[in-house]
Amino acid sequence: MIEFLTAEYWLNLFEKLVNWIVNVFPGLILLLVVLFISLKLLRFFIKRLSKILIRRAHNDENVDEVEAEKRIRTLMGIVLGIGRVAIWTSAVFIILKEIGIDVKPILAGAGIVGLAVGFGAQELVRDFITGFFILLENQIRTGDVAVINGTGGLVERIELRTIKLRDFSGVVHIFQNGKINSISNMTKEWSAMVFDIGIAYKEDPDKAIITMQEIGDDMQKDPVFGPKILEPIEVVGVDKLGDSAVVIRARIKTKPSEQWNVGREYRKRVKNVFDQKGIEIPFPHQTIYWGEKIGPLNIHVEKETEA
Repeated sequence: MIEFLTAEYWLNLFEKLVNWIVNVFPGLILLLVVLFISLKLLRFFIKRLSKILIRRAHNDENVDEVEAEKRIRTLMGIVLGIGRVAIWTSAVFIILKEIGIDVKPILAGAGIVGLAVGFGAQELVRDFITGFFILLENQIRTGDVAVINGTGGLVERIELRTIKLRDFSGVVHIFQNGKINSISNMTKEWSAMVFDIGIAYKEDPDKAIITMQEIGDDMQKDPVFGPKILEPIEVVGVDKLGDSAVVIRARIKTKPSEQWNVGREYRKRVKNVFDQKGIEIPFPHQTIYWGEKIGPLNIHVEKETEA
């Protein structure tokens, strides 16, 4: 206690502080500058590499541009995350060594702790392994529209541990990779929109089928929707005889993620053309009875005359 009150103690402490500032502090400042530059360079090189790979994919006629771009952006995001972890880990160990802390016992202890944690973090390990195979097998990519465990939405981010999905309402769903039971990718390589168009029983199915085929052919010639359609419309034919309609099934094959836009436009054109040609699209009718022995209720609307 008396030692703290002596001038010699504070003089020695001051000398050590000055010595540390002169000999160690500049190295730490330089290390932090190098860390900052390394992170910036890593981000720059990843962006540059992504642009080069995307440009090559665009120039290759045998590669789908949209699919290649999704895969490249997904993989580059993972590489960027791994690079950041490696740079920060290296910087921390160098800083510890600079301030006089021996890192060898820390590394040895980290190995033992890692082994112990490994037994208790089996779920985390499973997430990473599953995420690795999702990326390796190219199951989904950033920008895909997918259904994961029954929840559909846009894939915003894929990491080794989790997948972030945003649904149509804007709600973000985060799934642990190890707990994903099913993935349905709706926009991989190509997409399709299936139509079930109902016509009245009194209508000629052949006439409706020919009309649907003509509408699809006209859409493929459209300058806006034509480039989104990969193949001519497939009108399969009468698929079902329903309670109030004859159902005709058709399919349009589109570029990934374009099936909904094409589908909405096709349904609108079907409605307009069917109305022009007098082809009835039926809707359910109801008949009201007032008891078993009484016929159906007939309602007559008469306009009231002014007195």
